[in-house]
Formats: sequence, structure tokens, C-alpha cells
Amino acid sequence: MSLEAIKQVTEAEEVNRTKKAQAQAEAKRLVAEAERAGKARLAEARAKAEEQVRGYLKQAEETAAKHAAEVTAQTQTSCDALRAKAEGRLADAAASIVRRVVKN
Repeated sequence: MSLEAIKQVTEAEEVNRTKKAQAQAEAKRLVAEAERAGKARLAEARAKAEEQVRGYLKQAEETAAKHAAEVTAQTQTSCDALRAKAEGRLADAAASIVRRVVKN
């Protein structure tokens, strides 16, 4: 092989090494860029999901509070009715006790 041919082969190999190094650097840059973009999208999706969960939780708490208020109102109404019924029977109970005590 002539000196000129060896020189050309050497230059071609050097050009190939340079291109390969550039391609590897570009690939690393693209991978890093894709990872950054992916992490950013993941963080965005996570924040959106957390916001949505907070909304659902707030809605559930409001619904539970309304239900608790309804149950409390119903219970209070039932208690008031039972108390009124018991107070209505109080005079009869007292009279019955007095009759029993007087008879004995």
C-alpha cells in the first residue's frame, strides 16, 4: 500500500472517530433532554393528580358534612319527639306512683 493510501485510510478513520464521538455526544444530549422532558411531564401530571385528589377530598368532606348535619337534625327531631312523649306521660306516671303509695 502506498504512503498516500495509508494517509487516506488514516484520515478516513480519524473522520469516522470524530463523527462517532459527535454522534455519541448528540445521542447523550438527546437522551438527557428526553429525560428532562419526561421528568417535567411526570411532575406536571403528579401535580395535576394531587390537585384533583384535593378537589375530590374537599367534595367528599362537604358531602360528609351535609350528611352528618342531616343525620344530626333527624336525630334531634327524634329525641325531641321522644322527650315530648315522655314529658306527656310524666304526669300520668306521677299520679300512678301517688295512687300506689296512697293505697299502701
